Amino acid sequence: MHCPNLRFHGVEASGLDSTFVVETCRHDELGGDFVFIEMMDETGVVRLALPPRVANAIASQRDSLTARRRSAASKRVAKARKDRGELPGFMKKKKA
Repeated sequence: MHCPNLRFHGVEASGLDSTFVVETCRHDELGGDFVFIEMMDETGVVRLALPPRVANAIASQRDSLTARRRSAASKRVAKARKDRGELPGFMKKKKA
């Protein structure tokens, strides 16, 4: 099973104009998702094939960062509500 190719075009930190092509393929019999990355710039083309273990590590790190960001944002919102004097939902009285 393949996902459609994604193409990104932009200027890198090095100042080079580059294009990235990303393709993901799922091969259950080979252990999971393979990610193929192709970068094209003025100096040439670089192709990478990331095996399932690497793709899983990247996904795991992204999930961890997302969870930490959501937790920090939730704490900020809860503190702001507490500072305004709002009660948390579990402490509000239910209307009859």
